[in-house]
Amino acid sequence: MSEAQDLSKKVLATTGLMLAVMLVAIDSTIANVALPHMQGALSASQDQIVWVLTSYILAGAVMMPFTGWIAQKVGRKKVYMVSIVAFVSASVLCGLSETLPEIVFFRILQGLAGAGMMPLSQAALLDIWSVRRMATMMAIWSATAMVGPIVGPALGGFLTEHFSWRWVFFINVPVGVTAFFLITTAMAPDRGGRERPFDALGFAALVVFSASFQLMADRGPTMDWFHSPEIWTEALLGVSGLYVFVVHMLTAKNPFFHRDVLSNPNLLSSVVLSFSLAMILYSTNAMMPSFMQSLMGYSAQQSGLVTMSRGVGALLGFLIVPWLARRFRPRPTILVGLAISFFGLWRMAHFDLSMTASTIRFAIFFQGIGMALMSNPAAVLGYSTLDPRHRTEAAVFSNVFRTLGGSLGIASMQGMFVVASATAHEQLAAAIAPSDPVVRWSLPSILSGGGPLEAVNLEVTRQAAMIGYDSIFARLALASLCLAPLLLVLRPARPTPPHTVRPAPEVE
Repeated sequence: MSEAQDLSKKVLATTGLMLAVMLVAIDSTIANVALPHMQGALSASQDQIVWVLTSYILAGAVMMPFTGWIAQKVGRKKVYMVSIVAFVSASVLCGLSETLPEIVFFRILQGLAGAGMMPLSQAALLDIWSVRRMATMMAIWSATAMVGPIVGPALGGFLTEHFSWRWVFFINVPVGVTAFFLITTAMAPDRGGRERPFDALGFAALVVFSASFQLMADRGPTMDWFHSPEIWTEALLGVSGLYVFVVHMLTAKNPFFHRDVLSNPNLLSSVVLSFSLAMILYSTNAMMPSFMQSLMGYSAQQSGLVTMSRGVGALLGFLIVPWLARRFRPRPTILVGLAISFFGLWRMAHFDLSMTASTIRFAIFFQGIGMALMSNPAAVLGYSTLDPRHRTEAAVFSNVFRTLGGSLGIASMQGMFVVASATAHEQLAAAIAPSDPVVRWSLPSILSGGGPLEAVNLEVTRQAAMIGYDSIFARLALASLCLAPLLLVLRPARPTPPHTVRPAPEVE
């Protein structure tokens, strides 16, 4: 095969892999703006309809480690082909669903099917291209993985507004078919053949941990948190699962993840950073459409278009991050991204009901730039000190916690918002007094919307919800500052000579 043909096949295979990654990434948020429409069509409450989002993410977190082991056993390409077919089929079934249990079940199937696409594509890119192109390939992968959730709400809003919420699932069919064709024809097969035994106990412990904490975060607000026996049960199961997983990883002869993966400081720091960024990105993506539609009166399409500015910021960040990383090195670049992301989130914490769409665009534009400047250098540094033989396991490990971070972010921030807005409503209602000059000045405009008590309560509810959203964005901004110490652990990349990737040795 000539050099030009080889390059052409690599480009086509990379395109197919990125289309598949885009499918999985977009589907984590494309249904966000359609939730109000789905809630009415499926006769679901607000806390129930969120399961359309969390069930997909949770299923991916549960299944992702298993797909990594299977890929090493039978071959990465075979797993990818089956995953695409199953994902597209589940997408069609989601679009045909008529009840909430149906769509949640099919979203679980969709999450299970797409679980391996993200980590396997990351590992495949690093094997397809040479070491000197690692930064470029990680930039492409990170851009696709990050921009997908950002583009999702805009695409979902357009499809919901002009067609139906069902088309947020049907749109996966042509993209999935194209990705399947490109990967089938251009991606070189890998033989698999890994003989390492499957660690059932480690896998089960990881599933119990991730599922229990997801359920606790999602059910906590409606069950009054630790006043409920259910929440206590889920918390204890989660802690137990994490304890068993950690102890088993340290003591088992053949642990679920190779111990070289877990002992790499760069990779672990990169995983923590990725987990935290996913919490921030997915939670803000999930909350912004609801905020704009319920409080600002935007349509699904309008809210989706406004959130596109975050995608524009992210794309700009990915364009300038190679130059910044070469000029200032990766760690200072991550610090700059952290500062810009904090600025965007802090601006979001000062949103109010009288602002214009440009205020929202400005804040989330900077959030997008900051996220891009952090994610790509962190991914490169995470693999820079790792033995290439462990890439598949490392990619699975990283993406498991990235996915879990997104799921926990959506559930926990929604729960915190309910508590914050309810507390603000109680405080605002208690402070209302007819003698207050502000109340007397506001009453005519408030009462024009309906009866006295109903109108006042409606306005108090709106203001309390706004306070709730602002408090969540402020917490996310402050939480982002806590990521700065991770930069002390990350070490610069070391030169790695080109070599053939071999299966990882068994743990003795």
